[in-house]
Amino acid sequence: MHLPCTFSALIDQARFDRFAGLLARDFNADMLLSADGYPAQTRSVVGMHPVAELVVTKTTTPGQLKDFCFGSPGPALGFLSYTYGMILRGVPSSKSYDFPLGHLKKYETVISFENREMSISAHDQSVIDMLSEMLKHMPEEHDSSPVTEQTFSGMVTSLDKAGYEDGVRRTLDYIRSGHTYQLNLSTRFSWHCPELDPLSLFMTLRRKHPAPFYAWLISGRKRILSTSPERYLAVQNGHVLSQPIKGTLHFDTLTPEAHRQLTDSPKESAELSMIVDLVRNDISTNCEYGSVHVKNHKSVFAVDNLLQMYSDVHGTLRNDRDCLDLFLDAFPGGSVTGCPKKSSMEIIEQLEPHSRGLYCGSILIIEDERNMDSSIAIRTATFDTETKMFNSYAGSGIVMDSDPVREYLETIAKAEKFLVLGE
Repeated sequence: MHLPCTFSALIDQARFDRFAGLLARDFNADMLLSADGYPAQTRSVVGMHPVAELVVTKTTTPGQLKDFCFGSPGPALGFLSYTYGMILRGVPSSKSYDFPLGHLKKYETVISFENREMSISAHDQSVIDMLSEMLKHMPEEHDSSPVTEQTFSGMVTSLDKAGYEDGVRRTLDYIRSGHTYQLNLSTRFSWHCPELDPLSLFMTLRRKHPAPFYAWLISGRKRILSTSPERYLAVQNGHVLSQPIKGTLHFDTLTPEAHRQLTDSPKESAELSMIVDLVRNDISTNCEYGSVHVKNHKSVFAVDNLLQMYSDVHGTLRNDRDCLDLFLDAFPGGSVTGCPKKSSMEIIEQLEPHSRGLYCGSILIIEDERNMDSSIAIRTATFDTETKMFNSYAGSGIVMDSDPVREYLETIAKAEKFLVLGE
């Protein structure tokens, strides 16, 4: 049976966020924090005191993932990496990689928040009592350890400006030769940060740059700081929704003209349409025949001083399939690979000198066989508590009429909220 809900309270999002940050600080809690007003808005969840964990390796099978997620009550929260997606797609890599291929947990205590209502579920009533008292006496001030210029210094990139622009030109050669017709090219930004408090950084970013899929996850010595605006796949009682993002415009002042500039751009529109077609194909195998359709094509929302264009791809999960069948057969998401998917992933492996690891994988929460939600792990960083290395990533979609200089500037705009920390 599911964990009994034994406490609930009406609070606002900011107060819940502070409470979640306190639980992460004091109890090593994992967090998935959403935000109001976004097309990919979801339920916020905090997990405390793991009672079961699955660390994914090269030999982990889809059946083992299902046994872990569906074999016992309570939600499973964690991540699957892009590198695990490469294994699923049969794309080899010789690059070194010191991050788990995935890590999922189930918890003794689960705190959730949606529509201003917070609920706490736990096996132990004393935990409920302790948390309700913490909430009652929680201070109003933010956790705000300073992030200074000295904290972030000496940035190293895997592809600098010249290297990234050359990668775009090489991608265009692959497009002209027919090996791909859209490809997502990324670069990695790295700092040595011995003084960094990564949780404080995460909560600061959360306040200054809200998005619908913020995630703080602990995996061994690694800390994951994901600030993604993009939904990969959601399943709600068998109804499937994917919301791929393609099309980006940086703005200083948001105007109707900026909106039109993005939606009227043939290049940005082509990027989105290609990926929507790929996503439709990706989910069709596990959806009822004739149920896959697109709504709200070329919709726009603002996040991180960027206008982002997206579409809603809907379907109905087949009765003989579950949400992990859907997830794994489509993984990794098309918006961060390209078209066709496997060929584009093979080219990405050649062009990018870094391992993506978690970046462009997914943060996911699985409730049961027909209910889940998941992000594309973009705008995502990792911190190693032993080496003190902080890595963030950004990339852009390359199509036939891409300009190398503009694609580099778009990539920097997407990385901006992390890059300004080093200025």
